[in-house]
Amino acid sequence: MSKISYYTKEGLERLKNELNDLRTKGRTDIARQIAEARDKGDLSENAEYDAAKDAQGLLELKIAKLEEVVGNARVIDESSLDTSKVSILSKVKIRNKKNNMTVTYTLVSEEEADLKSNRISIKSPIGQGLMGKKLGETAVVKAPAGTMEFEVLDISL
Repeated sequence: MSKISYYTKEGLERLKNELNDLRTKGRTDIARQIAEARDKGDLSENAEYDAAKDAQGLLELKIAKLEEVVGNARVIDESSLDTSKVSILSKVKIRNKKNNMTVTYTLVSEEEADLKSNRISIKSPIGQGLMGKKLGETAVVKAPAGTMEFEVLDISL
């Protein structure tokens, strides 16, 4: 059962570049490490060879997972997004009702989330609480620190 994920054009491009790097440079590096370890003699007692083979297995697993993610990825068409309610790729300005602090977040897929650049996952507690909310509505979010209330002040792209 495949899980479709939605990405910005830039986010999907970044994933494709990472996959390409792993397929080319990553595999080349691992092959070189295995060859160097093989040249050192008896493979039955060669820990360096075993480590390189383990690294190769992990690399191939990562490549397979990335291929699945890229294969199930869909680029979001920003022109078809509705700014009357919060959805993926919405830029949302919210006010914490408890301390009156305001912050603006962009809601993105889990893989593109980056709190430093105010990009939060739609699957995070705040992201889930905001999804579907309209201007002026209050989102009640259950967070590890307790229940928080946020008023939606602005929705844009």
